[in-house]
Amino acid sequence: MWFLAVLCVSCLLMGTQAQSSASFRRANAGNGRCQYSFTVDSPTEASCPSPGSSPEMEALKSRLGLLEALVARLAGGKAVSESSQGSGSQSGLQDAYNQLMGENAQLQREKQRLDRQVQDLQQRMEVLRQEAERLRSRPCVQQPPPRVPQNDNSFRPGSGPALSHLVSSPGNTQGDTSSLRDPAWHFSNPEYQELTAVVTEVSAPNLEGPTDISGCGDLVWVEDPEVHRKADSIAGKYGVWMQDPEAKEPYGPEMVWRIDAVGSEVRQLFGYENMDQLSRGFPTKVLLLPESVESTGATMYKGSLYYQRRLSRTLIRYDLLSESIAARRDLPHAGFHGQFPYSWGGYTDIDLSVDENGLWAIYSTNKAKGAIVISQLDPHNLEVKGTWETKIRKTSVANAFMICGKLYTVASYTSPNTTVNYMYDTATSQGKTISVPFKNRYRYNSMVDYNPGQRKLYAWDNYYIVSYKVRLGKQE
Repeated sequence: MWFLAVLCVSCLLMGTQAQSSASFRRANAGNGRCQYSFTVDSPTEASCPSPGSSPEMEALKSRLGLLEALVARLAGGKAVSESSQGSGSQSGLQDAYNQLMGENAQLQREKQRLDRQVQDLQQRMEVLRQEAERLRSRPCVQQPPPRVPQNDNSFRPGSGPALSHLVSSPGNTQGDTSSLRDPAWHFSNPEYQELTAVVTEVSAPNLEGPTDISGCGDLVWVEDPEVHRKADSIAGKYGVWMQDPEAKEPYGPEMVWRIDAVGSEVRQLFGYENMDQLSRGFPTKVLLLPESVESTGATMYKGSLYYQRRLSRTLIRYDLLSESIAARRDLPHAGFHGQFPYSWGGYTDIDLSVDENGLWAIYSTNKAKGAIVISQLDPHNLEVKGTWETKIRKTSVANAFMICGKLYTVASYTSPNTTVNYMYDTATSQGKTISVPFKNRYRYNSMVDYNPGQRKLYAWDNYYIVSYKVRLGKQE
């Protein structure tokens, strides 16, 4: 074992002969053993510093130290190289990470925008679902046709005590409804009203109108609707549009006026120079009315806008020249805000109309038990000049209008082919059933008014502003 150790040490020392010289000596140790020894010259010491440390072991330690230093230098250089490469790789990873974070932020913003759109669509779907539930919950009852008397003369202009309860006091000009309120009527829901009555659809025969005859005979023909414009938003689903048949300065007879009737605060009146500007959708005048409008019953006459004030039976005359209220008056005992509307709803209790004979109000009262009442109004101060009561219920018809002092009613607001089904003549105080074809092209007609200057019917059919040419028969 000792021999192998000495042999290994000898091999190591042979590698150092190029650097220093060594001497080898063998001697008898005196105790029966052979002792081998060798010496190496040291550059710093001439002899061994201590008996416990041999020169060959010191040389071996020195060589091992040199090898360790060399290995340390080589390992350090490799680590530095790897560190440099790692730094570059880390920089590339950081750039890629930053780019991914930016794309992630952009995707988060896009997700938030889509979430908002989804919420809006969910809200709209909920509104549509509730409306569909309301429609499904209403029974579709076919009502019998109204009974029409042969001689309906219970109300004549200015006749007897039957008229006294409908004539307003000249001193009541401030819209105070306290003295005129009907105790049996109290409104409770201020939201927008729609589809409050049963719809009766009447099929219309295919008739062709006669030649155009001037004068004030009975209505015999209504042409197919002509479309002038479609509303841009939900606010224009229902509305009223009109032209003044007796326009005054500063506006001419070509001026067209429009009110979008959807909303709880309807106050904007849009004016267009002519029909072409209306079709293009560029108003030249926008007026903010001092008090909000109720429903689609407004009309234009002699330089003034006539309309019903919201949540009341008060009528207002708004002067276009001064842009202020010129007169106001309560319509005596008239139902309002959903008591006696047309069959499509919309709080159409009071409908103002203009014809060759002047300004009219179409409405109903508790005393009339829902039957249509017609009153002719003074266009200056809104006083009632005469009143007539018919025998047709207001909630059973879709719309009504006046031509030459005669009331005409439309049977349905949704049927594409319906009829003008009833006429009442204020000159004779008699009513009768008729059947003049009338078309609701877009199947939701919320307004029909007559313009005597153009001899046309103006209508608002499910976002669309349309007009109908009419023909009147010979006067008897």
